[in-house]
Amino acid sequence: MSLTGVVAEPLVDDDLGQGAQRRRTALWIGGLAAGLLVTVVLAVGIGAVGISPGTVARIVGHHTLGSPAGVTWTRAEDSIVWQVRLPRVVLGVVVGAALAVCGVALQAMVRNLLADPYLLGVTSGASTGAAAAILFGLGAGFGENALSASAFLGALAASAAVFVVARAGGRITSLRLLMAGVAVGYALYAATSFLIFAADSAEGARSVLFWLLGSLGLARWGVPLAIVVVVVALTLAALLLWSRRLDALAIGDETAHTLGVPPTRFRVQLLVVVSLCVGAVVAASGGIGFVGLVIPHVARRFVGAAHGRVVPVAALIGAIFLVWADVAARTLLEPRELPIGIITALVGAPFLLILVRRFHSAGA
Repeated sequence: MSLTGVVAEPLVDDDLGQGAQRRRTALWIGGLAAGLLVTVVLAVGIGAVGISPGTVARIVGHHTLGSPAGVTWTRAEDSIVWQVRLPRVVLGVVVGAALAVCGVALQAMVRNLLADPYLLGVTSGASTGAAAAILFGLGAGFGENALSASAFLGALAASAAVFVVARAGGRITSLRLLMAGVAVGYALYAATSFLIFAADSAEGARSVLFWLLGSLGLARWGVPLAIVVVVVALTLAALLLWSRRLDALAIGDETAHTLGVPPTRFRVQLLVVVSLCVGAVVAASGGIGFVGLVIPHVARRFVGAAHGRVVPVAALIGAIFLVWADVAARTLLEPRELPIGIITALVGAPFLLILVRRFHSAGA
């Protein structure tokens, strides 16, 4: 098996019947969904001021369902849970799920096991836009949403550049997407570094560096969070709808053609959907690495390589993983907060080494 083969396991599990595989997948999805619910309740209660899971559940139920009617918690606890921690945890759920499923889609799109949302230069584009907003006030017309708007516009510009470069000479292929993404990503990384170097504000430079490594600290109830939730939900729906096409594309262009899936057109559709999704989540949370690389492999280990099973399982695992990574980021060095990208890298880098060792053992 080579690094350019996305399917680590066969798409059809010969040792399990379809019914058994469906039951197995349903068990994983049900268990992970329950685990995500428990994760949300526990994560909201963890912090400098500890709040019991029961109190968290009552506060959330009071705000969402109007029950219980009687208030048995303090105003401070209500503010901490509803205004500070819950939006952050919700953003962690959404961003983790988005990065994981975008990693699944990209690995199928370019048929490379090491592909992730950084591959297409989208994260670098968002970082350049955010750096320009923080250091030079770009996007001031968007008011308090200037950072998110500038990052999103940067991500879209990067996606457009990758599309133009990859399409030069005709059809879009896996190799062209890889090369275009790497080239655009490095160019934008250099642009971001130049902006930091050219800035007069040391505080602004530190803010950019912290944002580049990712943070959920900007999460608040409002339109920006709602937009991210809607974009990620639509992306999940699209990838589930296209799961069989992803299976065909992951095997190879010839197979995709045989099964009636035009590879170039489908890659363009995937590129647009993934770029919009990654741009939205990076604009809200900064650059968070390794989630889109690691989580798809874990999901395939649990339910096989068929994308109809991998996409929902990867979404749930990514959501759980990123919420706990954020808990670690905000509690390990209290009252200081670590960039969440440090935590994901500490977990993801050893996994990547294990993956490389596995390829070596397999003769890749």
